Amino acid sequence: MRKYVIMGAQGSGKGTQSELLCRGLDLVHISVGAVFRWHVKNRTKLGARVRRLVTAGELVGDDLVEDVVRERLAQHDWNHGFVLDGFPRNRRQAEFFLESYDVDAVIHLDLPDEEVRRRVLARRLCSRCGQDYNLISRRPEVEGRCDVCGGELVTRADDTPEALDRRLADHHRTTGPVLELFRRKEHVVTVDASAGMDAVQQRVRDRLGLPPHLPPG
Repeated sequence: MRKYVIMGAQGSGKGTQSELLCRGLDLVHISVGAVFRWHVKNRTKLGARVRRLVTAGELVGDDLVEDVVRERLAQHDWNHGFVLDGFPRNRRQAEFFLESYDVDAVIHLDLPDEEVRRRVLARRLCSRCGQDYNLISRRPEVEGRCDVCGGELVTRADDTPEALDRRLADHHRTTGPVLELFRRKEHVVTVDASAGMDAVQQRVRDRLGLPPHLPPG
């Protein structure tokens, strides 16, 4: 069984690298953000709480995030292991995690701020089905239209230069203490995430001593 936490700024490729790692090693990708989006989309009680917080411009509190992570990991559908994406985001969440769980390694995807800005501001979202696109790395077949449902592609409401600068500042403020805490108890590998997705995946596997990445085709 292999268990990993993956960390990095928005645009560093956490989701993509998690999926590539899971696909090759039969692991389960646990995205905390995706769990929250599912609850919002399906109008659960938790989703209503998250929607109220986001609408008010507030962050989802640590207690709520920890409850979601605890509930998700308790499902034990990860027979061969998991990659946890989007948690922990601060020192308190890291302390909570280390009290109850252990991992084989923490993967830190390192990306310069200017590249984060370039990638994030190129993101687009289908207004109908929610499919993600990126005008740099994953363009739609028809400009401005979703390949899946034909819906209009729009910029995410929080993908503005001003909002991104705030998120980057918050990321730098909180990530250092989290990595410092993990380094005391867990194996942390930092990987340059500025290359293409297959090259980054191979770097991750090399650092973790895993079987080589075999790109499709």
